[in-house]
Amino acid sequence: MSAFGIGINTQSTEAGKIRGTQKEIACACWFTSLGKPTPYMIKFKDDNDEIQTVKEIFVKYMEQKNYSGIPSLEYLCTIVINNIQHEVKLIFFKDDCKWVMSFL
Repeated sequence: MSAFGIGINTQSTEAGKIRGTQKEIACACWFTSLGKPTPYMIKFKDDNDEIQTVKEIFVKYMEQKNYSGIPSLEYLCTIVINNIQHEVKLIFFKDDCKWVMSFL
């Protein structure tokens, strides 16, 4: 054991590949005083090519991840579309400033 904690946190943040069906989304978010982005609205094209707007987003937790070496923030959320709750992951790719939604 090191006196300075070196070598204690050896957990890998590599998450492999994203699982599930992914959709590119537009996401409106606000930033906390510590610079953490928090999503509050998303828009995406549904299967009928219509734009859906989701304002009911309940974030359960956020984790920093690396998908195939790409740094990202992953939010496990419950969203409401047409009065139906869905559990999804909203993923923000830091390098590209791009959001995707993955249905679980």
